Amino acid sequence: MTGSHAAALVAVMAAVTALLRFLPFLIFRGGRKTPALISYLGQVLPQAIIGMLVIYCLKDVSLTAAPFGLPELIAGAAVVLLQAWRRNSLVSILSGTALYMLLIRLF
Repeated sequence: MTGSHAAALVAVMAAVTALLRFLPFLIFRGGRKTPALISYLGQVLPQAIIGMLVIYCLKDVSLTAAPFGLPELIAGAAVVLLQAWRRNSLVSILSGTALYMLLIRLF
């Protein structure tokens, strides 16, 4: 792959990503009321996506072999506790990730 080919691919991917980000603002501009379905999806999808990510991250954890899922359990509990305490997703996720990385090195 040549440099210009790679640059063209990156440019197209960036344009599509930007379009997808700006599309809702373009569609609902001019003071039009947001449809009830879109508002509902905006309320329930973030929690559903987090739930799917948790399931995806824990799908390969072996409870029958050492360390029996302890790093995942401890780090997950830390994320939940930090989120309940600080109400800051970035702090919770970064701290949980750092703790998990430390724990998998220790176990």
